[in-house]
Amino acid sequence: MATGHEGVLSGVRVADFSRVLAGPYATMMLADFGADVIKVEPPGGDETRAWAPPVDARGQSTYFGGVNRGKRSLVLDLMLDDDLSTARRLAVEADVVVENFRPGVMARFGLDYETVRTENPSAVYCSVTGFGAGGGAALPGYDLLVQAVGGLMSITGPVDGEPSKVGVALVDVLTGLNAVTGILLALRERDHTGSGQRVEVDLMTSLLSALANQASSTLARRQAPPRLGNAHPSIAPYELFEARDRPLVIAVGNDRQFGSLVETLGCPGLASDARFSSNQLRVHHRSELRALLVARLVERDAHDWVARLKEARVPAGLVNDVAEAFAFAETLGLEPVVELAEGTGESVRSTANPIHLSRTPARYGHPSPDLGSVGASVDWR
Repeated sequence: MATGHEGVLSGVRVADFSRVLAGPYATMMLADFGADVIKVEPPGGDETRAWAPPVDARGQSTYFGGVNRGKRSLVLDLMLDDDLSTARRLAVEADVVVENFRPGVMARFGLDYETVRTENPSAVYCSVTGFGAGGGAALPGYDLLVQAVGGLMSITGPVDGEPSKVGVALVDVLTGLNAVTGILLALRERDHTGSGQRVEVDLMTSLLSALANQASSTLARRQAPPRLGNAHPSIAPYELFEARDRPLVIAVGNDRQFGSLVETLGCPGLASDARFSSNQLRVHHRSELRALLVARLVERDAHDWVARLKEARVPAGLVNDVAEAFAFAETLGLEPVVELAEGTGESVRSTANPIHLSRTPARYGHPSPDLGSVGASVDWR
């Protein structure tokens, strides 16, 4: 099988029927490591092509561009017999099929797992849904909705304010990562048996799993946790503080760090104070401790405190905006940005893949494709 750029997934063919975020994020991750991804789009394209502004240097929606690099675009109208025939051929020739339609939609077109596997028993077929294919099949899988009904908003936001969503469609991204994991597990199992299987991921259980300690405490205590703003339910001080000029975060995880913190702030006696001598006591007396720390922190600028606390090996950092976050990562040598070459000679900046392999790293081909870049006749590379 001919492929594009070399990578650990070179030779893996992906028929991508997904759109918006969770599915496209997953297939982009596969493309970064060499998979040949054909993105099947309706005549109007993935709806995120129209989610603008902002746009990139090519005038393309940055939302679409951020999760579709390295793919090829094929426009098919599944209501037309010839186009549907092409879609079915792609599915039965693919190693991986990814879709995130409402449950039942792919079956109407003869593109569901049961139909595909009759002709392609080695296919790994990944379905991404909002709430599964059972009782939640009719619910729309919007990230905001899942953040609400999945409990995330109940623990996010100011203590005395309204519940808040996270500032990005985080549940979609988490679900996309789960999809990648499931696909790779199924491909690994196929190496041994030659048989594919169905991979199912959904936004709801992806979120519940990602609630981690908040989920485990709820299950153990049979009581939902309260909203604590920027504080942590089990650690103190571990939250946002105001310095003289701007906020910073201090994340103390043990008694040594706490001793170094109060020493640096010029109030070493707090380490032996009966209210604060252990983490459990600090959590219990959180508000008293916070008031004492803020009284010191407002005496200096945040940059000054971060430098001093770093020297004392106390975890602390500024509250960066997104541009500052990229700049900070670059100062650490993390190389968070890649330049994707365009045929015109220009380049598009994109967020680098966060998975680093020593022998077969991610390799980036082209930016997200123009609509219908494959053309009328499509074939795998």
